[in-house]
Amino acid sequence: MNDIRKTLDEGAMSRFQWVAVAICVMLVMLDGFDVLVMAFTASSVAAEWKLNGAQLGLLFSAGLVGMAVGSLFVAPLADRMGRQPVIVLCLVVIAAGMLLSGIAQSHLQLVGLRGLTGVGIGGMLASVGIITAEYSSQKWRSTAVALQATGYPIGATLGGLVAAWLLQHYGWRSVFIFGGLTTAVMIPVVLWRLPESVDFLIARRPAGALEKLNRILGFMERPALQQLPERAAYGAAAPEGNAVAGLFKNGLARPTLMLWTAFFLLMFSVYFSLSWTPKLLVQAGLSAQQGVTGGVLINVGGIVGGSLFGALALRMRLAHLTVAAFLVYALFTALFGAVSGALGLAFAAAFGMGVFLFASMAGLYAFAPVTYPAAVRTTGLGWAIGIGRIGAILAPLTAGLLLDGGWQPASLYYAYALPLVAGALAVLAAGTGRTAPGQSRTHAAAH
Repeated sequence: MNDIRKTLDEGAMSRFQWVAVAICVMLVMLDGFDVLVMAFTASSVAAEWKLNGAQLGLLFSAGLVGMAVGSLFVAPLADRMGRQPVIVLCLVVIAAGMLLSGIAQSHLQLVGLRGLTGVGIGGMLASVGIITAEYSSQKWRSTAVALQATGYPIGATLGGLVAAWLLQHYGWRSVFIFGGLTTAVMIPVVLWRLPESVDFLIARRPAGALEKLNRILGFMERPALQQLPERAAYGAAAPEGNAVAGLFKNGLARPTLMLWTAFFLLMFSVYFSLSWTPKLLVQAGLSAQQGVTGGVLINVGGIVGGSLFGALALRMRLAHLTVAAFLVYALFTALFGAVSGALGLAFAAAFGMGVFLFASMAGLYAFAPVTYPAAVRTTGLGWAIGIGRIGAILAPLTAGLLLDGGWQPASLYYAYALPLVAGALAVLAAGTGRTAPGQSRTHAAAH
């Protein structure tokens, strides 16, 4: 029992572990809803405040700026404070930002509040991803991470249905209020059943670590420990200096840089697709309702893509599966640009784009936890997501400026397919086969 990591890796997953994964999926659903809330309320907000393309692009990007700040500077706090406390803090920030967005009185106020909400989401997601990975067995780890990524399109799809109804009956402000209340409900759920990271408790040894660890073991119906296991198998304690420097030591420099590159290029294309597709379909000649349907189909495809990736991850190498997802996503992105004016073909291409968009995301989210030791694991995933968010920030802004400059929607999709090909090459270069301390050779083979 001293080797708890081996027990978690090789044992059957308990109901408690699956509940932890399910809560993480629900938290990621909040991210999906948050992005969609701006995409689907954009037309109403723009009409009320008479916004041009650049102003609307700024509104899209404000939340992404906040997410980048949260990923880069809030997420690393979890390697010192613990994953669960940071998640709770971020949920409070998200709920406040969403509720206040519902009463914003100007474009600039909403920009600021979107940024605040984004800080909470960016700070939370890395910890959520780490808990999902750490509480999953080797057999189910890539699948569980894929299921977590699938929470994004599930939240976007369900949120889109709710948003469409709320927009029709109560206006765009009600959509933000709904998001704030939903987020607030998750705070007691996290406090009740989302456990602290086992690897964090052993590597960092905060006050009461043994008691917290034994409480988790009790939930998993496993015997209590008399003392904490040795740190060696879980990674040393987090460095006292700049934790980011730890991402470039002990052979981590190359996979870190390649992961950053892959996240940046993927998010650059993803957030263009998610933010602008409904509006660009309308610009291509479809109705407003058909534009919204196209946006929903991307997310419905994402549910299929995340689930498909999870099933295939049980049988295929993670790197090969992720590269394939990148390349097929690029193909569907270009195809969508070619057929965006034809209703049936556009909807089919949007669905296909969604399938491989979220399969690509699932692949990248599965990479970081198997690359980094416990001491810098949340920092590693947080910075990878944060660098990706920089690409996400630039994507809708760039699209808005290009549209104002006379670009046609189809040309944008051709252009945004190219970074995905480069991203696939970065994934190949990141697959070094390195194993994070405390992980077995079997797990390393995921690379």
